[in-house]
Amino acid sequence: MTAKKSKSMIAFMFMGLVAGMMSPIQTSINSRLRIAVDSPIIASLISFLVGMMLLLLISLVVERRLTFPLRGVGRIPWWIFTGGALGVIFVTSNILLLPLLGSALTVVLALCGQMIIALTIDHFGWFGIIKHPINRYRVLGVLSMIGGVLLIQWF
Repeated sequence: MTAKKSKSMIAFMFMGLVAGMMSPIQTSINSRLRIAVDSPIIASLISFLVGMMLLLLISLVVERRLTFPLRGVGRIPWWIFTGGALGVIFVTSNILLLPLLGSALTVVLALCGQMIIALTIDHFGWFGIIKHPINRYRVLGVLSMIGGVLLIQWF
C-alpha cells in the first residue's frame, strides 16, 4: 500500500470511528426526546424528520437538485428501497432499549449485532459486495465483542 493510500485509509477509518461515536449520542438524545414527547414512535418520527430536512438542505447545496432519473427504477430490486425502514427499526429500538439497558449495553449489543450480520454479508457477498470469507480471526473478534457485552452487563 502506498503512503498516500495508507493516509487516506487512516482518514477513512477515523471517519468511521467518529461516525460510530454518533450512535450513542444520537440514542441518548432520542431517548430524552422520547420523554419530552411521551412516545418512542413520535420521537423516532421527529428524529427522521430533522434528518430529512438536513438531507434536503445538503442535497440542494451539494447536488443542486432533488431529482434523480426515473428511467429504469422499475428494474431496481425491491430491497434497495428498504434502508429507511431498517433505519426506523434501528433508531426506534435504541430509543426503547436505552432506558432499560443503559447507553453502554444498548450500543454494544447493537454493535455486536452489526458485526455478526456484517461478517455474514462479507462471507456470502450479499448485496453485491466483494466477498471476504469468515475466518477464525474474524470469529474470534466477534466472540471477543460478545465477551465484552457480558462484561458490560455483569459489571
